[in-house]
Amino acid sequence: MATAAPATQSQLMSGADILVKSLVDHGVEVLFAYPGGASMPLHQALTRFSDRLRTILPRHEQGGAFAAQGYARSTGKPGVCMATSGPGATNLVTAIADAKLDSVPLIAITGQVGTTVIGTDAFQETPIVEVCRGITKHHYLVTDIKDVARVMREAFFVATTGRPGPVLVDMPKNVQQQMFAPDWNEPLNLPGYNGKLRQAQPQQIMQIAAAIKLAKKPLIYAGGGIVSGNASDELRELIKKTGIPVTMTVMGLGAFPAEHPLCLDMLGMHGSVYANWAVRDCDLLIALGVRFDDRVTGKLEAFAKHAKIIHVDIDPSEINKNKPAHIPVCSDVKYALGELNKIVEAPADLSAWVKLCQDWKKAYPFKYDTGFNGILQQHAIAELSRLTASRETYVTVGVGQHQMWSAQFFKFRHPRTWLSSSGLGTMGFGLPAAMGVQAAHPAALVIDIDGDGSFQMNIQEMATCFCEKLPVKVLLLDNQHLGMVVQWEDRFHDSNRAHTYLGPIDHAEATGGGNEPYVNERYPDFVTIAKGYGWNAATISDKGDLVPALEEMIDSDGPYLLNVQVPYVEHVLPMIPGGRTVDDMIIE
Repeated sequence: MATAAPATQSQLMSGADILVKSLVDHGVEVLFAYPGGASMPLHQALTRFSDRLRTILPRHEQGGAFAAQGYARSTGKPGVCMATSGPGATNLVTAIADAKLDSVPLIAITGQVGTTVIGTDAFQETPIVEVCRGITKHHYLVTDIKDVARVMREAFFVATTGRPGPVLVDMPKNVQQQMFAPDWNEPLNLPGYNGKLRQAQPQQIMQIAAAIKLAKKPLIYAGGGIVSGNASDELRELIKKTGIPVTMTVMGLGAFPAEHPLCLDMLGMHGSVYANWAVRDCDLLIALGVRFDDRVTGKLEAFAKHAKIIHVDIDPSEINKNKPAHIPVCSDVKYALGELNKIVEAPADLSAWVKLCQDWKKAYPFKYDTGFNGILQQHAIAELSRLTASRETYVTVGVGQHQMWSAQFFKFRHPRTWLSSSGLGTMGFGLPAAMGVQAAHPAALVIDIDGDGSFQMNIQEMATCFCEKLPVKVLLLDNQHLGMVVQWEDRFHDSNRAHTYLGPIDHAEATGGGNEPYVNERYPDFVTIAKGYGWNAATISDKGDLVPALEEMIDSDGPYLLNVQVPYVEHVLPMIPGGRTVDDMIIE
């Protein structure tokens, strides 16, 4: 038997070069990486591939990981971030957990101390694989340079097949420095992992079609799986063929056009009255790419209690996990809808049901006080939506009231244009995510609608936007409070302010007293901060200034922050209190 020829010196590559070449070979165009002692060889390798791979230096590792998420969420391609060992690696943890809950394909690469000192509490050593074991889809500690090329192929395969998710690759420094001639086609070694496309069986498709044909009051409940599964077109075709109304989770927004007459907008805790009532009264609930999250269902046993439930999801662990399904289907949702659209027939007569849903929508729209003298958060978002309707626009958000108002009042027409930390609810997501979106879509308008609490959690990424020439816009709704927590204080804790005021502690509002809608003393001065980072910026509080200020922000060439002073006493409504039912919904 012939033996392989020994590797020549020219075929030898460092472990760092093998990893970086793997990124290039997998089509990675941008990564977000912050260097340190244990990742320096990787960064040196990145300089050798700079003509094919753009490295963006964030100002915090968490910012880099959320930027990678912004890239991934807006493109469908895996996002890549890199950090050093120890604190660099642990700074990625929140974004990794966020990606796991929202099914985002993320490759997180960390430097690690050398294999000879692992376990000795060496300088900047943390067992990051152990730390992240429960929040990754898969993880690697690479101790042999021979495994690097295969591990990277496996990482991309696992992150992007089935239900997408984050994969961690931990690279000891000495492995990065060793030399080896890689086998780029070594077989994958993933025992027990089924990366094949899960497909609904013909009998299951026929069951779904039969249930739809017999339904009198059907409703489609569409989630983030429609977006991540690239099934928006198939969803729209199904609705066109059947005339069934649709409601979406916060992750599913954009999967169906908001202005379509059959769109019932978002359901759940802060969803529309009409969507939640439709779920309550429907006789068939077609759940597509959803996981029956508690923020959607409230009291689980009361959710859609009169309906037969069809549940289509690619992840078998989600089927019957929270809500038992009468027709459970583990399948890629795009495939299932494609097959269903070949045979589905519209129910006999949905006119009465559709009219009821549309009457509810007309009677109970998302609304706000249009007579308020200042600028309400909902008004600012609605005007921004109107002004950007004809442009390629991507919206990211932080977490809190502004996030829910954005979901309610911004009209999304296309998938992947709305980016929200939904499952984990991570404050500080908005600005770095927008940075990643802008890197992926340099010609698009990218806007972070943020609150002053969330914004300050990753405010340092303003420097990245300026230095990397990423013209991100920030609509900052500045109410000086942690608004959503304040709302819960008002509703459930007699308005007692428990550390939710963000201004100076000697201010009257720090004690929780007063009913004035505004805080007179504004802190910090976000315009001065923004200008210090090289941004253009402005502050407004008068209603008449809103539209001109938004237009100036939209039309600006570089990064721009518009600080809008808004009241802190406004509440996000409707609201179903946690663990309660649609009949407990607070409307006024």
